[in-house]
Amino acid sequence: MTVYIGNDHGGIELKNAIVDKLTAQGIEVHNVGTDSEASCDYPDFGFAVAEAVANGKADRGIVICKTGVGMSIVANKVKGVRCGLCFNTDMARLCREHNNANCLALGAGNTDIKTALDMVDVFLSTEFAGGRHENRVAKIMAIEEK
Repeated sequence: MTVYIGNDHGGIELKNAIVDKLTAQGIEVHNVGTDSEASCDYPDFGFAVAEAVANGKADRGIVICKTGVGMSIVANKVKGVRCGLCFNTDMARLCREHNNANCLALGAGNTDIKTALDMVDVFLSTEFAGGRHENRVAKIMAIEEK
């Protein structure tokens, strides 16, 4: 599995913890976020992750900013990306099972590192349930075409 991860200045510590964990698990991780605490523009990093997911360079993406809101908005602007902003493992599981989300947004200012690491584990290990959810995801994808 290949994961692209991006963050702004508000998500460095959380990003580093996730990169360390995934790398230790043998997952290929591409860090396209900042490592500087200087103020920067989150759309640049969120778009880089979302574009990698949409183009098939990444199996999944993870985007991090202070709240996760801005990054989730940016990622969802890219055709083919379904990014879920999650605050607990149940949300991370359901965004994969029900929405076939391929990008996870996290808020570094409102999510502790342990919870975030648990959400990443769940997000990366949960499969799309298909079934009744396939039609719903297809409708989302059709909206992108309009």
